[in-house]
Amino acid sequence: MGGDKDSEAVALKQEKNNLAEGTIWKKILFFAFPIFLGQVFQQLYNTFDSLIVGKFLGDEALAAVSSSGSLIFMMVGFFSGVAMGAGVMIAKEYGAKNYETMRRVIHTDVAFGLAAGILLTILGVCFTPMILRWMHTPEDVLPQSVEYFRFYFCGAVFSVMYNIFVGILQAVGDSRHPLYYLIFSSMVNVVLDLVLVGGFHFGVGAAALATTISQGISAALCMIQLLRSESEYRLRIREIGFHMDSMKKIIRFGLPSGVQNSVIAMANVVVQTNINSFGQFAMAGCGSYFKVEGFAFLPITCFAQALSTFVGQNLGAKQYDRVKKGVRFGILCSVSMAEVIGIIFWIAAPVLIGLFSDSAEVVAFGVRQARVEALFYCMLALAHCIAGILRGAGKATVPMFTMLGFWCVLRVTYITVMLRFIPQIEVVFSAYPLTWGTSCIVFLLYFLKADWMHNFERLSH
Repeated sequence: MGGDKDSEAVALKQEKNNLAEGTIWKKILFFAFPIFLGQVFQQLYNTFDSLIVGKFLGDEALAAVSSSGSLIFMMVGFFSGVAMGAGVMIAKEYGAKNYETMRRVIHTDVAFGLAAGILLTILGVCFTPMILRWMHTPEDVLPQSVEYFRFYFCGAVFSVMYNIFVGILQAVGDSRHPLYYLIFSSMVNVVLDLVLVGGFHFGVGAAALATTISQGISAALCMIQLLRSESEYRLRIREIGFHMDSMKKIIRFGLPSGVQNSVIAMANVVVQTNINSFGQFAMAGCGSYFKVEGFAFLPITCFAQALSTFVGQNLGAKQYDRVKKGVRFGILCSVSMAEVIGIIFWIAAPVLIGLFSDSAEVVAFGVRQARVEALFYCMLALAHCIAGILRGAGKATVPMFTMLGFWCVLRVTYITVMLRFIPQIEVVFSAYPLTWGTSCIVFLLYFLKADWMHNFERLSH
């Protein structure tokens, strides 16, 4: 009798995580909402680093921490993108109930993450000073920037493995457990920041160490959840290894996203380099803007992830009409929410940027950036949603080439050329809405004119 109850509990959990059944809007929202909350807490503890550092250690330390996003994403983005390929594969096989194939992909994904995390740690620790000098980091900020990045990359394996484990759980429809673990680790990060930086004034390295410890905790909790699960996606230590057929599929589906992430991140490093040339106040102000902007992006990224998993599972289950309805609903929600948040940010920018620094110069740079970019978040939402839909369908090359062309080549070219004629930081800011808008045009043309929405049967093969 006990075994029957356990089997029923597992079946109910699998049914709850299955996005190929049930009311479409409820499934998407109930799956996206924990992702949204999780990203809120993740953004909160990233932002809290900057708040504590800015208030207790000053503008130079804030500049050192604030310029971290582009470089960190450049180093981590490739491996995270390849892991997206595994998520697409896992979602499809889970939807199709091909559990043996799904398990091989999961254990190959974990092996890949371990190898990638170790490699990233070595590269980050060794090459951080060289990259920061290449980015024209001001000499008065450089020592603290090197300290922050080296401490951060000592725990890069935790960051990679957390993304791997969360990708697996989300691919099978479980977005709740990652949320619980992220809330706990965020609280740990905040406490450590207050104690190490606010209390003992240990410096920016302590802020990076607090982030590393919290990422390690969240990765460990996700791993334990997978190890203890009674579902078909349970992780088994002895099975972790490189299954070459699965690795080839992961690379096939994930390499375009990995390349896209890395090249776009390199383009953003170039953008950050241009921001750095305007001095430490610009670095701190724009870095503060990016922290606030991260919250505005949350409905964009959570719906893009939800749509990717929704499309993957439903294509695996051959629920083509269900895919079309879910796609329309997800795009409408994401675009609407992003624009409302953008309007609020545009109005409240002085107050929000002022949370990070008491310096009028720092706040002024952040507000100037918000006033140029915030009203165009709806275009970014549309681009990300269509990209997520295509990745869920296993067609990652279209978003890769579109985003590389506009978010990388056009963005860097525009900034490089225009700054020669108009040496104002607004030129850098305007590159974002310009490239979001042009990429949206291409995505819309593909989305509507190519009529691929009516050919999901073909996309699923």
